[in-house]
Amino acid sequence: MGIADRRQREKEQRKTEIIDAAERLFFSRSYEDVSMEDIAREVELNKATIYLYFKNKETLFATIVLRGIQILKEKYTECMEKQVPGIVKVALMGQAYYQYAQEYPDYLQMIHFYGSERFSKENPCTAEIGKGYGTCRLILRDAIQEGIDDGTIRADLDPFLTSMYLMISFMGILSMEKKWKLVIEAEGFSYQQFASEFFRFITPAISSGEKPHKMDVKDFASFGFFLTEPVTPEKKKREES
Repeated sequence: MGIADRRQREKEQRKTEIIDAAERLFFSRSYEDVSMEDIAREVELNKATIYLYFKNKETLFATIVLRGIQILKEKYTECMEKQVPGIVKVALMGQAYYQYAQEYPDYLQMIHFYGSERFSKENPCTAEIGKGYGTCRLILRDAIQEGIDDGTIRADLDPFLTSMYLMISFMGILSMEKKWKLVIEAEGFSYQQFASEFFRFITPAISSGEKPHKMDVKDFASFGFFLTEPVTPEKKKREES
């Protein structure tokens, strides 16, 4: 390996170390509570060196958001590549989003925070973040189109609009404020039950309902989709006993 190649590798390694250090801090603190000085101390470099790699804290934060979006995109791609009916792919993508929220809650929180429009549109990462998240929606759109083509999803639905409805619904459920979770729990339901019931609610709305392609959400289990049984709120169970 030549000197230039070794220096480039060392530069990329240092950049990764800076991102990893910043990620640890952003995962444990709010955006406002992390400074470039904090990141420099975490990675054991001087602040001037950090600025050689990243223009400001916002750019560094956005770089970590891109990491999180890449993971979500990979999960969607895995669902898309499965040899299953289109409507099942749609359900699996919804499940993948939910699992992503459980496995990577810090990335999801950062993604949603970045989408709050408090960041500069001039940030070069902003367009890339939008493109990455947009790719996830496009994968979902393509799954919907497959469902229309194979007869499992209604032909009168527009794939773009349907993908928007579903993606916004996924985001809304997974970024739900605590006060709404408390409302659900007060009625005896768990948040997990609420999220799971979404698929019982939405599947009949997009399913073609025509034989031989008619499918019920219960049929998705054989394709790796997991769904809780129809729920009965624990509160009402107790009241009835």
